[in-house]
Amino acid sequence: MEKKLFEKFDGTHVTGDMLQEASKLFSENYGVWSEHAAKLTSEFAKAGSRVRLSKEKLRSEYILEGTSCSYVRVSVNGYLAGNAFACRWNLNGKTVCWITQLVVHRDYRERGLAVGLLNELKQDGDDVYGVISSHPAACLAAAKAFGSSITNISLDFIKENAESIMKASPVRYVRDAELRGKLFNPEDDSGLVSSVDTGFYVDHEEPLEALTWVRESMDWPLGELLDGHEFVLILKVRRRPRSRSRSIPRSGSV
Repeated sequence: MEKKLFEKFDGTHVTGDMLQEASKLFSENYGVWSEHAAKLTSEFAKAGSRVRLSKEKLRSEYILEGTSCSYVRVSVNGYLAGNAFACRWNLNGKTVCWITQLVVHRDYRERGLAVGLLNELKQDGDDVYGVISSHPAACLAAAKAFGSSITNISLDFIKENAESIMKASPVRYVRDAELRGKLFNPEDDSGLVSSVDTGFYVDHEEPLEALTWVRESMDWPLGELLDGHEFVLILKVRRRPRSRSRSIPRSGSV
């Protein structure tokens, strides 16, 4: 029987050893560079080689000083099977929780671990959740954890709020990402709907295979996936109204 252990840490309590394990998980399971990467991204990004992320870069870009950041991980039978990072910031009195990284080991996928990690990140004071990802599975997990289903998301909310939310981000790659797609430009005929140009040329073979599979079972609202682009998903927290019986005293009660 599998033993799953979810753990959550405030950014200030994330140790070097944790980041080293997270670096190894990312570098072995995230993906590989596309054929365009070396030309457009970095001389170190060779087509077919794994995208790597050092513990130092994790610290500097995902555990930001002076920012509310969180780290969650899940172990299965004592083995690190997945993790996620998130940062929070305030915009017009609302708290934005942005998932800055979500990785699940390839041997432990399709077991609900991604949704479990995102559920661990949720806090009562959150008003908005956001994620940028090239993988449909990450978007599906976020929609399930923070809403109900990818088919029920509000594209209007993304259209109206994406720019202001992302420009307010302390996370550089979120702040600098350029919005792309018909949602933000009605004249865009590329097939993109809700995407960003991140200039991050990871190979899309696996995400595109997943997107084909997803489209066979549901309406996919975020559009196509092009090289150097990722999907952007932003969800407003729907708070349950307090019941009338609890918010308004009944006659004769206190």
